Amino acid sequence: MHYGNIKTRDIADGIGVRVTLFVSGCTNHCKNCFQPETWDFAYGEPFTAETEDHLLKELSLPFIDGLTLLGGEPMEPANQRGLLPFLKRVRQELPHKTIWAYSGFTWEQLTGQEPCHCRCEVTDELLAQLDVLVDGRFVEELHDITLRFRGSSNQRLIDVPKTLEAGKIVLWDD
Repeated sequence: MHYGNIKTRDIADGIGVRVTLFVSGCTNHCKNCFQPETWDFAYGEPFTAETEDHLLKELSLPFIDGLTLLGGEPMEPANQRGLLPFLKRVRQELPHKTIWAYSGFTWEQLTGQEPCHCRCEVTDELLAQLDVLVDGRFVEELHDITLRFRGSSNQRLIDVPKTLEAGKIVLWDD
């Protein structure tokens, strides 16, 4: 897995001050994507043990609320496989931090309710590591700058633990 960027003080992509990891690789190719260079799975730098250590050091700061995964597309199968061990490590070492992920895929696609290449052998376990999933492709025609933590009105902020417990989608509400 590769990544295109790391922001260590992000206030736009989730609650509070966050560390944001922009993974590389995306097959969605949304119209007017704000980072089309990240569509390439080899873009940027390799995600290494040193990268993980750097992210954990930044996440451990007391004013950091959590980690946000963006892309590219974190939920591409190759990225899921690369991210899962890291997310487990975050949960183990920093259990009080929240984990958000942005995906152009929908909850229904990721959970196998609708067919999609995005679902793989680690998807369920990866989803279980998340606190919030912002799902759905960015749709230029539905772009709305008044929306909190999302770019277009078709996207949902899903409370993942509550959704998994209820067996149906529960929207996030802070």
